[in-house]
Amino acid sequence: MQQFLYHIYSGRKYLQRLFLSLALVLLAMQSFATPANATGAYDMPSLVAGEKTWIIDQAEVLSRISEGQINNTLGNLAKETGNEVRFVTIHRLDYDETAQSFTDKLFERWFPTLETQANQTLLAIDTVTNTTGIRTGEKVKSLMSDEIAQSVASETVLVPLREGDKYNQAFVDASDRIWAVLSGKPDPGAPVVTDNLKVESTFTKAEETDTGGSTIWVIGLLIAATVIPMATYYWYQSMGS
Repeated sequence: MQQFLYHIYSGRKYLQRLFLSLALVLLAMQSFATPANATGAYDMPSLVAGEKTWIIDQAEVLSRISEGQINNTLGNLAKETGNEVRFVTIHRLDYDETAQSFTDKLFERWFPTLETQANQTLLAIDTVTNTTGIRTGEKVKSLMSDEIAQSVASETVLVPLREGDKYNQAFVDASDRIWAVLSGKPDPGAPVVTDNLKVESTFTKAEETDTGGSTIWVIGLLIAATVIPMATYYWYQSMGS
């Protein structure tokens, strides 16, 4: 009987070590998940001036209808005025990168000379932090000042997001405003902020979602490491009685 209980006890200790090892592996995988999924300027596809690609929705926050509407607006703008505007969405920036530094690096990668930069506008957003960056060429500045460009990035895009992650509205409104300004029409201005607008962000962070999922797995494994050996012990005990 003592030998039987010794085997049960040894089996329990083995299973506990096994499940604790699995839990540590899961935690390690979680810690490396963020850098692996981060995006830098050189992770984006190549693009050159004149190319008819107006949206790169890597974060997949835009509907097909909105993409079609924006592509039509920006395509007509390029055809009629020569001014090219591109929107980029990403999900999680590289470590120590900001939305503006990412935008600057991508702008200079795609358009490496002052000549190719002249008629270009690039607007980017990181959907984890909902922060934006915008960069314009020198000829664009004669129509769309830096003040208006910053207003597009920080107001036209971000106000709908503060109202509830309305990415489609945010980028459709941004494309309409940029189209008006770069077509020589009066600036429609930033959206009106209503009194009941919640300024404090209520966005669910991806890190919170990911961490919560891993925590559930870890807790489940720890419970299993205790319950399974006990169940095994009682099963053997019932078989022997």
